[in-house]
Amino acid sequence: MISMRITALTLCIGALALTACGEKLAGAAKKADTSAFQGSGGPASFVASGWKAGDRAAWEKEVRVRTEHQNEYVRMAPMKH
Repeated sequence: MISMRITALTLCIGALALTACGEKLAGAAKKADTSAFQGSGGPASFVASGWKAGDRAAWEKEVRVRTEHQNEYVRMAPMKH
């Protein structure tokens, strides 16, 4: 009976030690609440050419173009009979 208590106590202490010394999980980066077309402020290499931060019409056009390029029905040439 005493050996079971010692084993249980040892396991609890071991679990506590592992949780106390473990890595902290990296949470999601907190971001200001801005619209997507305002830009990220990141490197220019991640921005489509010709687009400027804050230009909503150009941003919406770029999103439409990217979506069309991902559409398999648009990408495939029509079959000829």
